[in-house]
Amino acid sequence: MNRGFWDKLEKPIMALAPMANVTDVAFRFLIAKYGKPEVMFTEFVSVEGLLSDGKDKLMVDFWYEENQRPIVAQIFGSKPEQFEKVAKMIVDLGFDGIDINMGCPDKGVIKQKAGGACIRDPKLALEIIDATKRGAGKLPVSVKTRIGFGKIDIENWIPVLANAGLAAITVHLRTVKEMSKVPAHWELMPEITRIIKGYSAAPRVSSDVNRYTQRQQITNDAPILLGNGDVQSVAEAKEKVDETGCDGVMLGRAIFGNPWLFASTIPSVSEKLQVMIEHTKLFEEKFVGIKNFEIMKKHYKAYVTGFDGAKELRMKLMETKSSNEVKRAVLEFLTISVHA
Repeated sequence: MNRGFWDKLEKPIMALAPMANVTDVAFRFLIAKYGKPEVMFTEFVSVEGLLSDGKDKLMVDFWYEENQRPIVAQIFGSKPEQFEKVAKMIVDLGFDGIDINMGCPDKGVIKQKAGGACIRDPKLALEIIDATKRGAGKLPVSVKTRIGFGKIDIENWIPVLANAGLAAITVHLRTVKEMSKVPAHWELMPEITRIIKGYSAAPRVSSDVNRYTQRQQITNDAPILLGNGDVQSVAEAKEKVDETGCDGVMLGRAIFGNPWLFASTIPSVSEKLQVMIEHTKLFEEKFVGIKNFEIMKKHYKAYVTGFDGAKELRMKLMETKSSNEVKRAVLEFLTISVHA
């Protein structure tokens, strides 16, 4: 099995979760600058779209900077032959790895039989993984998934991935149906670790899937295992690793308004607002005429909270249309705060 850069990472591994219209190249640049995790992922991109006439519009989600390495391209879809072609494309783009999204609960993605829908079709999931590996060559292939579709089903689903020759597996500890509406089931992680590391459970789906089980048990080369869901800090992540035996944790929503997350430092209000301005400038430089400035507004809600005058400043920021306007609003706020 080719685990590539994954074998070189120091454990416990802290990873930045891929989040659409959040973890773009501009935000990842700041995260790498102020508190870099062991590995980063791009926003997920459709393999079908990357092979269509609309490819150029999607390629923006594959932009990355050198300070973000190791950087993994995340893709989704339902046609194995498309994964093989896109994997070759990702190799040419210079990425460090390829991750297949097999957990997204978005209704549009599920309708395409992609993302979390793969959990309901293990045979197709394995065909997608093998096709991706063929196209990836020496690049390591990983999967991000969930603990089941309509119900928890780790006994059947997790062994399918454990024995598929993957470099790494990230498990979001909720079902597809649960989305993010319930607390993550971290109590299941020790059992998932046992399955991934020990291959002690065999999937009960088909002879095709059992063929993969037998093949991987012979090599006995366990993939890296990351847990995901509700973790708010590196300290908490390390506790989860100690408690469950997994190799690391992928953090997602905790990164909002907090590029310092992986450095475990607490910035002052002034520092936070100055970095928010920097974030806005980077977004504007990278995506002017490409992405809507309104995308930045979700970040402002996260940066501007928990201090006197935050509500009033947020209201002003919601009306801004450029980095200059954001800078003006912040400097005015800081001036008033100093003289208050």
